Parts: sequence; structure tokens; C-alpha cells
Amino acid sequence: MTKTPCVVLVTGAGGDAQGWGNMDVTKCVEKAIKDNGFDCRIVLAENRQEMEKGLQEGFCDIVWSALYFFTTREDIIGIPPDAVWVADVLDELKIPYIGPSAATMKALIGKFDTHEAMEKAGVRVPKHILCPPAKAQDVDFFPAFVKPNGESRSIGISDKSVAQNMEELKAQIRFIQDELQQSALVEEYLPGREYTVLVLGNGKNREILPGEVTVAEEHFGKYHILRSDLRGVGLTHLIRPDDHMEEAISLAEQASDALQCFDHVRIDMREGSDGKLRIMEVNGIPGLKPVKSWSPQIYALYHDCEDPYTALIGKVVKSAWEKIQ
Repeated sequence: MTKTPCVVLVTGAGGDAQGWGNMDVTKCVEKAIKDNGFDCRIVLAENRQEMEKGLQEGFCDIVWSALYFFTTREDIIGIPPDAVWVADVLDELKIPYIGPSAATMKALIGKFDTHEAMEKAGVRVPKHILCPPAKAQDVDFFPAFVKPNGESRSIGISDKSVAQNMEELKAQIRFIQDELQQSALVEEYLPGREYTVLVLGNGKNREILPGEVTVAEEHFGKYHILRSDLRGVGLTHLIRPDDHMEEAISLAEQASDALQCFDHVRIDMREGSDGKLRIMEVNGIPGLKPVKSWSPQIYALYHDCEDPYTALIGKVVKSAWEKIQ
């Protein structure tokens, strides 16, 4: 008799800030995996030793981690210089895992590195520069958009993120350095509509599903940007785009190939002043909260089935399993 493959889900204190979720979300993912015919169990870990112990306590054919690296922080990603990356450990242990490779994961979590890799491959991104305060003088484009280099969920984003002059730019760079202990990524400000594109599966079975991010006009402040207070409170909504569909699919395909993304990533884009889309971020561990997270929302826009969440999880796991056979 053929053994049913076992998926081990790894999460910890940083599961919600870094990736697809905390223990409540992990249990939802576990149920969906089992409903797709796989065995599944959960390992809760704050360090390498706890993960290795958990992996050794039962069957493990493939790992799906909500963590980029081990941490005790629940609020921000905040990459420490001595971070122990989960994918590095799994590569060392020769255990396959769902998602991009260790090298790609590290590039994706730092938005500047992502931009540089895509630009080198000819993928359209905004003008950009990585800035501690001393490098602010190197910025020669305004308005500029200032954000933390290594965060997600719009952490550190407010109307002050749009800098119209050097004084505003320096103030926001210092804020990010002081409050989030990291360098700021300064981009050209993209004033148009925002899109997020779900990329599922691999090779000929890859699906690329664009969504347009909408917010009611009264919830915006000075600028039409996704501030941190608009996220996770039911104010953002996704629709199937009327415009840029083919462009978004093409850009997402180019980015996924250039960065060697696998299984499940989500790519954020925005219209520039010229009306063309540019990629702002590639999320290597997109959120998986049922209903709330953008991956399940986008999948449901394109798949009219009884339980789109379970179908989404099944697509990710089955694609990853086929990849390693």
C-alpha cells in the first residue's frame, strides 16, 4: 500500500507578521490539506532546535513554513543579522518544502534586492534606491515613496510615506530607521491603481490570477495609498480587473521566472504616471487567512466552487508535491 504523503506545517511567533499565519490560521490550513487527501501535522517552533525536534516526532514528506526565519517577535518582520532561515535548515536536512528556494526567499523579503533582480532581468519596476539617512541626497526623483525595505502588510506606510521634497524624505527615512530598525526603500511614487496577482503552481499547471485592489474613496487620506490602518479591517476589496489584465499576467510571469518562484507567491503592482504597471513587491509567503487574506479572495474570484479555500490549498500542495516527484 502506498503511504499517504505527510505535509508538516511550521509556524511560530512570527507566523502572522512574516507569512501565512498564526496557530489559528495554521489549523485552517491543516484541515484543508487533510480534506485534499494528504496527512498533515503542525510544528510550532521559535528556533532551529524546536523545529528539528518537531520534524523528528513523526512522518514528514514535505514542509510548508509560515516563517522565513525563526523569531520571537510577533509584530514586525525585522530581520536580525543572525537570522536562521527555515529554508536553509531544510536544505541542509534535505527535506523538500513548499515555496521558493532559500536564495529566492532571502531576495524576496528584501524589496530592494527583489527590484534589483527583476530590473536586471528586464522586468518593469519603479526607480528605487536603498537609503539610510546619509544617502537621501542620492534621490533625484520626486514625489518619492518611502517604505521599510523588509516588511509586509503596509507596516510603516502612511500619508507621510509620500515625500514631495528632501525635508519630507529625510524625515520618513529616519522614522523607518528609528522605529523599524531597517533601511528605507525609496521608490518613485506610482499614483495609479493597485493590483495584486496570485501565482499558483508550476510549469504548464501554473495559474496567474490578477486582482484589482479597491478602497472606498472616503477611507483615503491625502494620497490613494494602502496605509497600514486600511489593511486587515475589511476596508480593502478585490475585484477582477477591467484593465491591465494581460499586462498584469505578463509581468507576473516574467517576475516569477526571473526570481524562480514556485508553488504560491503573490505579486503587488501599481500604475505609474505613464499608465503602465510596475511591480512593487513579490510576497514569497502570502497570507492564508480564510476569507480575509488576498490569496483566498483572488482564488474565489476565478473559481466558482463550493469551497474555494480548500481548493486553493489543494492546488498549492499538489503542485509542490508533483514538483518533487
